Amino acid sequence: MASGVLAVLSGVAGICFGIRRRKLVRLREKFFEQNGGVLLKQKIQSQQCYKAMTLFNTEQLRKATNNYSQENVIGKGAYGVVYKGILSDKRVVAIKKSKLVDVTQAEQFINEVLILTQVIHRHVVKLLGCCLEEEVPVLVYEFISNNTLFHHIHHRLGGMNWLSWENRLRVATEAASALGYLHSETTMPIIHRDIKSSNILLDENYTTKISDFGASRLVPLDHEQVTTLIQGTLGYLDPEYFNSSQLTAKSDVYSFGVVLAELITGKKAIGVERTNEEKNLATYFVKSVKGNRLFEIVEPRLLRECTFEQLWAIGDLIKRCLSFAGDDRPTMKEVAMELEGLRKFTTHPWVQQQPYNDTRSLVHEVEQSDLYDVPLMYGANEWESYSGIIDMTLEEEDIPR
Repeated sequence: MASGVLAVLSGVAGICFGIRRRKLVRLREKFFEQNGGVLLKQKIQSQQCYKAMTLFNTEQLRKATNNYSQENVIGKGAYGVVYKGILSDKRVVAIKKSKLVDVTQAEQFINEVLILTQVIHRHVVKLLGCCLEEEVPVLVYEFISNNTLFHHIHHRLGGMNWLSWENRLRVATEAASALGYLHSETTMPIIHRDIKSSNILLDENYTTKISDFGASRLVPLDHEQVTTLIQGTLGYLDPEYFNSSQLTAKSDVYSFGVVLAELITGKKAIGVERTNEEKNLATYFVKSVKGNRLFEIVEPRLLRECTFEQLWAIGDLIKRCLSFAGDDRPTMKEVAMELEGLRKFTTHPWVQQQPYNDTRSLVHEVEQSDLYDVPLMYGANEWESYSGIIDMTLEEEDIPR
């Protein structure tokens, strides 16, 4: 009798499990189609150039992230949450789960994913694939292990000991070359639209990687601009784009100018604790350059590591990047070339005359030295800097031209 009851219960449980399983499969199929999966699959099968694109399933990514465990979270931003994951083949990846989904933009999303998959540049984070079986698309990127430029500029403990003038110029040049590539050397120009120091990552060799294309836009070859609702990060946002909704490649140039200002001043793009004049780094920097006060706002370390000519040159370059009118700004290609030229300048004679460690006394009275013996170590919580400073994001909706 008991065995009969158990058999019946087991049968009922099996039927319920089967029904639940079928519902789950149908739901994933619905999400897959809703997110443009059918279109993506067709394009992958019809075009050999998309072979590098991997379509991950839900089980693969849930297993890789321990079911999207909070312990695996390495970053949070306006567009989604980033998890560290380990795939079955032992590859370490960064898995970005979007917060919002717009089913009307599925085709555009798929086209952008396909194009980003083809972006091959040593200073751009590689998109490996995606999963479309979730309610929102999940993107899988290569994992970059050494935190963000924002962290290395602003978290002094263990983070400033390598940011010499030479390394700052190298990071800036690498980032500029990547943006120049996106603007002018891809199949269709890509405007990043959210350039900031927290979207510039550094790998184990401190090589620069541009990341987070959640706000990026493709620009048709016969257009120079795209009309959209405003989206970006306060402090980095191009004022011309803010006033006109006309997004151009020069909007990225403005944002990059703010990053350069961060790099040579050590100040955040928005400083709520600073005076009204200094609160916005971009405007404060331009005023300082125009008022011949550049040397008052750069990090003291740089005064002993580079020539006055180099500082004036980069100060003028940043000022031009931060011009209110986009037409007055250089292109990213021009920015990269100027930065590369600065890297070839000769070393400051002070540095040639005495060992570097002895020069700390030159600025000790002005500011505590930025040299530390603390090793570079980062925990998962420190990856919160992925989220940047202040995200000012409006719901995205492209406006027809």
